[in-house]
Amino acid sequence: MNRNRPESDPLTVTVFVFPGVRLLDVTGPIEVFASANDFGGRYRVRTASEDGAEVITSAGTRIGADVSVDEVREPCDVLLIPGGPEWETLIKDEAVLDAVRRLSEKARCTASVCTGAFLLAAAGLLDGRRAATHWRESRQLALRFPSVKVRPDAIFVRDGRMMTSAGVSAGIDMSLALVEDHYGAEVARAVAKDMVVFMQRPGGQSQFSARSRIPHPRQEGLRRVLDEVAENPGANHTLSAMARRAGVSVRHVTRLFYEEVGTTPGRYVEQVRLEAARVLLETGDDSMPVVARRTGFGSSESLRRAFVRHLGVTPGAYRASFRTTGVGTMDAGSEAEALSP
Repeated sequence: MNRNRPESDPLTVTVFVFPGVRLLDVTGPIEVFASANDFGGRYRVRTASEDGAEVITSAGTRIGADVSVDEVREPCDVLLIPGGPEWETLIKDEAVLDAVRRLSEKARCTASVCTGAFLLAAAGLLDGRRAATHWRESRQLALRFPSVKVRPDAIFVRDGRMMTSAGVSAGIDMSLALVEDHYGAEVARAVAKDMVVFMQRPGGQSQFSARSRIPHPRQEGLRRVLDEVAENPGANHTLSAMARRAGVSVRHVTRLFYEEVGTTPGRYVEQVRLEAARVLLETGDDSMPVVARRTGFGSSESLRRAFVRHLGVTPGAYRASFRTTGVGTMDAGSEAEALSP
């Protein structure tokens, strides 16, 4: 988009802050743009509040404002609208919505993080457009704003000059995509490595750690089994082996998985192994047979079948997706249809 811009002319990023804003929605993207300056990017980042005063975030931390909304007179390259837990109140605040509209009029690209999409929608800036927000609030966005085509599983979505991202850390993904758009994949890749984040996480918001999704098991033996599978997915995790570790019968360990994990032992082990394989493919250069062996799949074919079944892509295609942020696609992280109210 701006790759031919003179090196001496930095890109301007304006971040709108307001009382109750989520801290990481602000600092995550700012860190991306600041880090890009160390690797060949040229960004000038400023914060703007409605009246130029500092604000207190939802975490209780104070954030200063560089300018007031009235003081933003010249165009900016990126306007960032973060979210906050009190979005239901914010979308009824006409002063806030007016500030969003006025800032957006001066921006070449307007981007929201998490529930910041609700501010854009309430300001009328997402009418007829595709959009993403935090997975927990996707249904609400679709219900409250029927003209918005919600992509419930997307990490971020671009539609024209509007970009919207999913919850919290997805603002980092979106900002990396903007860096790639402005300065190329090599700069974005250097920033991702510096921040120790994914260049592009494949799949959508529904892909969370299998271990972290499970409530703390009541049964100590089951907790021990789950931890051992997570710590060493390539080990022997047959049903009989897990039963021995839990100190119960095969039938009882199967029952415990159903009651406390909500799936079978075999499916849980496969999910953990799949996640381990994803990490190796994202961060390393091991061959497919080595990845399969280290993660317990045994063979490249078993690994391939698991990836296609769960993620819809082959391991090779999955690895290739980490060479770019996916900035060239309309919806990053999802092929899902728009969510209907």
